Amino acid sequence: MSIVTLTKANSTILVMGDSLSAEYGLARGTGWVKLLEDQLQKQSSPWTIFNASISGETTSGGLTRLPALLEQKKPGIVLLELGANDALRGLSISQTENNLRKMIQLSKNSGAKVLVFGIQIPPNYGQDYTNQFKVMFSKLSKQEGVELLPFFMKGVVSQKELFQADNIHPNEKAQAILFRNVWSAMSPYQTLLSSKQKN
Repeated sequence: MSIVTLTKANSTILVMGDSLSAEYGLARGTGWVKLLEDQLQKQSSPWTIFNASISGETTSGGLTRLPALLEQKKPGIVLLELGANDALRGLSISQTENNLRKMIQLSKNSGAKVLVFGIQIPPNYGQDYTNQFKVMFSKLSKQEGVELLPFFMKGVVSQKELFQADNIHPNEKAQAILFRNVWSAMSPYQTLLSSKQKN
């Protein structure tokens, strides 16, 4: 990747996610994305966040929206939290993987660094599908040379009291855990986050 490409990026973090990142069922301003924003402000970081997450979003929807967002926001970092709704709809893993790969490549080509969020689904989808879905994220991370958050819902998924009444979406108490998972995975970017890129 050329230096010329990198200098086009702004100090913006673009979050591409679904309901887990769009504050579904939560009071506005209480989700993990807002906690990440608060952390950056606490550190006097010049970086800002644009949350483009939509409840119900699939990788196909995200891929459709991404080019315009990359052009408009020119993010320096893209957080990619998609895939769960593909599984809920029974879409093929190869289709989901292909969409995520294209999103990663588009982001990289725009000059952005990428963090992929590993998502896992319940075993009732069948062992083969569940296992293939789980390893898809680490495979993409290795093949595309981007950072990986191995399991976004770590520390939450086994705690029933951390879920809303639907037993699907994390509640407000869970957001601090989700934030810590993300923040830990962003450790390779700490130097970048503390200094503004030169134009």
